[in-house]
Amino acid sequence: MSDDEFHRITEIERIANGKPTHSKMDEAFRARMHRAIAAGLESAPTGVIITPGTKSPKCVSDLPSRQSRRR
Repeated sequence: MSDDEFHRITEIERIANGKPTHSKMDEAFRARMHRAIAAGLESAPTGVIITPGTKSPKCVSDLPSRQSRRR
């Protein structure tokens, strides 16, 4: 059985059991994440420092960190 056939059968079984498909779950997750970003509850890095030879690249965000915000 090929991977494509396995994924197709898995999706059919999910639908038959009344569960959402993986693509529907992905869509729902993206929608929730976009709402959380818009509300300021989450942030997404806008770049990564990848200097040649860097063993631990750092994520770079254009938003201030949560620790530096005043409460």
